[in-house]
Amino acid sequence: MNARRMKLLLAVLAMVAGFVASGAVPPGLSVGVEGRLRMRGELFRGIGVNYYDAFARTLGQTARTNYDAGFRELAARKIPFARFSAGGYWPNEWGLYRTNRSEYFARLDGVVQSAERHGIGLIPSCFWQLSTLPDLVGEPCNRWGETNSRTIAFMREYTRELVTRYGKSPAIWGWEFGNEYNLPADLPNAAQHRPPIVPNLGTPAQRTADDELTHAAIRVAFREFALEVRKHDPQRIVISGNAFPRVSAWHQAKEKSWKRDTREQFAEVLSADNPLPMNTLSVRGYDVESDIGRLPQAMDVARSLKKPLFVGEFGVPGASTEETKAKFTAILSAIETNRVPISALWVYDFDGQAKDWNVNTTNGRSWQLDAIQQANERMRTLR
Repeated sequence: MNARRMKLLLAVLAMVAGFVASGAVPPGLSVGVEGRLRMRGELFRGIGVNYYDAFARTLGQTARTNYDAGFRELAARKIPFARFSAGGYWPNEWGLYRTNRSEYFARLDGVVQSAERHGIGLIPSCFWQLSTLPDLVGEPCNRWGETNSRTIAFMREYTRELVTRYGKSPAIWGWEFGNEYNLPADLPNAAQHRPPIVPNLGTPAQRTADDELTHAAIRVAFREFALEVRKHDPQRIVISGNAFPRVSAWHQAKEKSWKRDTREQFAEVLSADNPLPMNTLSVRGYDVESDIGRLPQAMDVARSLKKPLFVGEFGVPGASTEETKAKFTAILSAIETNRVPISALWVYDFDGQAKDWNVNTTNGRSWQLDAIQQANERMRTLR
């Protein structure tokens, strides 16, 4: 980090420390000096949902606003918050933002105001798909790692607009960068896993090695995002949106190999992939070995860094069989046993994954909402 960026980081951290020292009650979720997650000053532990397209569904030619009924159902079950995509997935889904910004934000206003009415917290994930912003500005994906790139400039502009527009809303609980940018970083076979090419949706017609991400590049992007958030919001949690590090992530970054990392290397990568001024750690909860099996290690790292752990997605796909119900129960049990402060089910009211993942109040997976409600009731008694 150059001297100017270090100076800015120190200034931001000093601002946050001053806010904490003032004794003011922070909005949304914040991190106490002891490293525990707090809501309006009180310890918080809870399970929410991913409401992926609560906003994205409004960006089509026919803007659907049935998210309001979804928030109402969550409130009825005392499910406290929803993580959602605060932008389009494909470049062409940012067309309204670029051509009619007032209408774009009017639609996002509707989502935030609905959550406010129903008392549901929101965690907007600002840049869900890693290639979308670079594609929009005509750069390859590795420009996430350059602080003076057009990609980073667009990121800062949009982040500033979101945080200043919604910073006073009681519905906003925190700010997340994007979704699982760490998984494609430093892949030994990266050329086979470059971002998709779908020109009619706004992508370029070809990809090159410059579209391959590294851990170094995503850490620059995470830090720049967090710095921009902190210019306008000194307290709410800031989240990378990462999955668990791959079991070989350290070796991928150092030597482009699949060699399995040690516990110490895992801790090093988990810390580095959630850089200051980000004040949380982000993982997922799907695979029994690589995810759930590492929850105790991740919680140890979280406590040592005083950064609360967010299991941003967990769930079980497929039909509701005895086997899937047992696996889901085991995941919930691990979240409770390890006292994970915040986690979110994948995925609520999302027609795009109706076959394997979608959970709503009327389909065959509705029991998962009941299980989360019961888990939240149990967790409210824990300290």
